[in-house]
Amino acid sequence: MIKNILITAGPTRERIDPVRFISSYSTGTFGYEIAKEAKRRALCVTLVSGPTVLEAPKGVKLIRVESACDMRREVLTSLKKADCVVMAAAVADWRCVYSAKRKIKKSIAKSIELVENSDILAQVGRLKKGRVVVGFALETENLEKNALKKLKDKNLDLIVANRLIQKRNIFGDSALDVVVIDKFGNREKISNKRKSKLAKIILDRALKFR
Repeated sequence: MIKNILITAGPTRERIDPVRFISSYSTGTFGYEIAKEAKRRALCVTLVSGPTVLEAPKGVKLIRVESACDMRREVLTSLKKADCVVMAAAVADWRCVYSAKRKIKKSIAKSIELVENSDILAQVGRLKKGRVVVGFALETENLEKNALKKLKDKNLDLIVANRLIQKRNIFGDSALDVVVIDKFGNREKISNKRKSKLAKIILDRALKFR
């Protein structure tokens, strides 16, 4: 039975200098809706959130972070008590090798060196130990093929995949088209559903694993 759920949401920011950073367009809306629905179901919710303007639902334990390294540390700490993990955050794949203490001038900006961030989702999958783990995939092509590969490679129970298309802004949009795939190969295409409704569907599927 799932009692404690750990959810990640929002983007991460990887500092270049005091005024610039690497990030994504993620608003955190989806993860916060899942946290809200989980709390409505009387689950004990820990929400690890990157920078966003959203307020956490009442009664949710909110842990604010900035970088991917920050998020990794808090996720691994909170993982110990979690029965279910929903990794909805858009974690930056790269960070600067060196974050300057002063604003970088244009003349040396081209020399910025990047290093790959740790794959938090893959690490959670390796530490699974009976937990239910849900991942997300955003693709521009080969949606189901890439999502299924991610599901298997990272040892997930469920993956929620959506495609980035020019006609629709999925970042902050209230409604999405997604494909939900579980580890048994079951697929469900869901069209034009609000994120609040999708949160209910995702938790319904996740809670069936325990």
